[in-house]
Amino acid sequence: MNVLQTLSKIWETSGIAQIIGGFLEGGVLQLVMIILACVLLYLGIVKKFEPLLLVGIAFGMLLTNLPLSGVFHPEYWNTAGDINYGEVLRHGGLLDLLYIGVKTGLYPSLIFLGVGAMTDFGPMIANPKSMLMGAGAQFGIYFALLMASPFFDPQAAASIAIIGGADGPTAIWLTKTLKPEMLAPIAIAAYSYMALIPLIQPPIMKLMTTKKERVIKMEQLRPVSKTEKIVFPIMVTIITCLILPSVAPLLGCLMLGNLMKECGVTDRLSDTAQNNLMNIVTIFLSISVGATARYDTFLKLDTLLIVVLGLIAFCFATFGGLLVGKIMCKLTKGKINPLIGSAGVSAVPMAARVSQMVGQKANPSNFLLMHAMGPNVAGVIGSAVAAGFLLAVFG
Repeated sequence: MNVLQTLSKIWETSGIAQIIGGFLEGGVLQLVMIILACVLLYLGIVKKFEPLLLVGIAFGMLLTNLPLSGVFHPEYWNTAGDINYGEVLRHGGLLDLLYIGVKTGLYPSLIFLGVGAMTDFGPMIANPKSMLMGAGAQFGIYFALLMASPFFDPQAAASIAIIGGADGPTAIWLTKTLKPEMLAPIAIAAYSYMALIPLIQPPIMKLMTTKKERVIKMEQLRPVSKTEKIVFPIMVTIITCLILPSVAPLLGCLMLGNLMKECGVTDRLSDTAQNNLMNIVTIFLSISVGATARYDTFLKLDTLLIVVLGLIAFCFATFGGLLVGKIMCKLTKGKINPLIGSAGVSAVPMAARVSQMVGQKANPSNFLLMHAMGPNVAGVIGSAVAAGFLLAVFG
């Protein structure tokens, strides 16, 4: 084989030749996805929009759209029948193997284990009324379900609606079962809105509340005993999983992580769940979710509609939490600052920090962070319960 033949063979088997040769059939869409992946990398690295997840998602998107890379095969997963895991293990690419953890629900559950180990339920236990605001924030999920129903089938509508919970792992956990082919746009929308909470929520908070309400200072929360913190995750697991058994993997891992944190005898396990395990799973989850964003399934009108409906869901979730906060403010004669209701979405602790930020702008001596953590952690439980309900109804 001479030099020209060698160069010709290298060219024919290159990704560049594949893009040029199939330019009209899909090559241009591959280029668009590669550019989009680079834009997301820019947002994650330079703008720091949820970088721990967005960088991995964007790079997975980049890999899967490079021609002939062979790292991901959607035909193994987007099937009406049972998945042939033997075929995946024998012939699947790198990201096919990692995607098994998404498809089986392993990664979202392990993420919740780490979240539980990092979460303090004390503010919610000290002020049980805050659970009502966490429940109110789930209004966005059901409103989006109604909005999406005319455009999508019930499984797709439910998967889109869960974006309103502002909980990426829960959105992935539900979508991978109900509508796996829509996993990429839903996951990207969910994590994008989580990252944009400081931009999306404050205008809604100011629109929904008066200056008099925003300056309200709340009384210090009562101390919560260690016994209460230990009993709480056990009782929540028993009660919730008896009512909605399907949510046991997600909520059970959340409460197990919290129990390891609070019981005082498993500090090493709690530390591992919060740090090393959480980091490893985040890498696997983000890159394998990004791999599902292929040009032939992602660049559709439905994707834009999902993004718009997801934003509506998130805005109405914020609205629902604030509305319950205002009602509770009236009922308690001004003892509750309604701003903490916006933290009912389950983006922990970012949503609580936004409540603190807006409250402190209105009153520099206002400290709402710990009060806002009550609705915030209640929102984590609420979104998991909502996902279990949707899975039970539409699964």
